This record gives sequence, C-alpha cells and structure tokens, in this order.
Amino acid sequence: MNIVAQPKFSDQLRIPAIDLARGVALVAMAIFHFGWDLENFGIVRPNMTLEPQWAYFARTIAASFLTLVGLGAWLAHHNGLAAYSLAKRLIFVGGSALIITIATYFATPDGFIFFGILHNITLSSLLILVFLRLPLVVIMAFAMLVLSAPYWARTPLLDGPIWWWSGLSQITPKANDYVPIFPWFGWVLVGLALAKLFSAFDIWQKLTQFEFSGITGKLLRFFGRNSLIFYLLHQPVMIGIIFAIVKITT
Repeated sequence: MNIVAQPKFSDQLRIPAIDLARGVALVAMAIFHFGWDLENFGIVRPNMTLEPQWAYFARTIAASFLTLVGLGAWLAHHNGLAAYSLAKRLIFVGGSALIITIATYFATPDGFIFFGILHNITLSSLLILVFLRLPLVVIMAFAMLVLSAPYWARTPLLDGPIWWWSGLSQITPKANDYVPIFPWFGWVLVGLALAKLFSAFDIWQKLTQFEFSGITGKLLRFFGRNSLIFYLLHQPVMIGIIFAIVKITT
C-alpha cells in the first residue's frame, strides 16, 4: 500500500465535505462565544464557560479547526509547495491575528489574545511544511509527542513571556484565547496523517461525490469557504445584538 499516493482529482477542485466541516466548527465556535458573551453581560451564571462541559466543548472546537488545517495543508501542497497560496494565507491569517492582539490589548488588557487560534494557525501553516513528505508513521509519532508534551516537557526555563507561545511554561498565562503550539500543533499533524490515509484509501475521491446541496449544507459550506471573515465578524455582531437587547429591555 502506498501511503503517499496522490489523489485522483484536480488541485483546483474544492472538497465540499471540508468546507462543510469547517462551517460546522465555525457554528460551534459561535455557540461557545455566545455563551461567553452572555456570561460577560451578566445574563447567565458567572464562570459558566469555565465549567467542564463548556471547557471540553471549546477544546473540541479548537482541535477540529487545527485538524482541518492539517487536512487543508496537504490538499494545498501535496503536489509541491503552493507558494502563492501560502503567502496569501500568512498575510491574511497572520494579519488578522495581529489585529486581534492589538484590539484585545486595548479592549481587555488583563486577558488580551497574544497567541490564540489564528496565531497558532499562522505558525502551524509554516511548521507543517517540514512534515508533508514524511512517512505516515513518523507524522503520527510526532503528533503523539506534541500532544503529550505539556505533560512531560514543561520547564521553568520557558516561563518568560517570550516563550509563552510554546505552551511548555510551568505557568499558564491569562488570555481570553490561548492556543499554544504544544499541544495544539499535534492536532494539525493528526489532520495531515488523516489526509495521507484518505489518499491511500481513495477517500478524497469519494468525498468529492458529496455536494451537500440542501439549504443547511449550502449555508455551512458558505461559512466554511469564508471562515476568516466569519471568525472576525461573528463576535462584534453577537456582542452588538446582545448589547442592544440589554439596552432595550433594561
């Protein structure tokens, strides 16, 4: 069996199932953030989103996003480095991450986002290039190492703020969105491993046959195709709506 077999479809063809999965993850993220917004407006009980079920929900959402990053990286670069696509991704995602850092620094200085999901995606989009041509078993081994690293590799040598992006400090920085490389890059590697398995078993070709043409499917795919715009706009929109309702009803 050839684990690195190439798919039998055009590089320009989008995979509807990937757009759909990304759309589902975005809606789940919006639900979590809506709960967080209600909590901050004092509409629901304090610290609700810190409760175990909410915390696991948030981690599942982050893991799904990053797994999709690994899948998407293989789709983009399996026939060679797609330099233009990568550069555009780094500019838009990295630029958006910087904007979020600046905005949250002024809006919530005690918990501003210095290395959240977009920061992780930006750096992961570069790191994943090292692993694209490696055998599946090596990728899976690295994924397990990265996912488990916070349990055995934390060190006070990395406690300085300059190293907080790593996730290997013995302290946990306060931030409204904190997605460090360890363990979260491990999910990107899981996505890459899945992509190679999909290729080996011709699953990519099968996925192209599903169009999800119903209203819900089309809407989720639309969100998935415009994920960065959705990410940047959903919180201002929800906060504005909640603020307006609170003002009207009080």
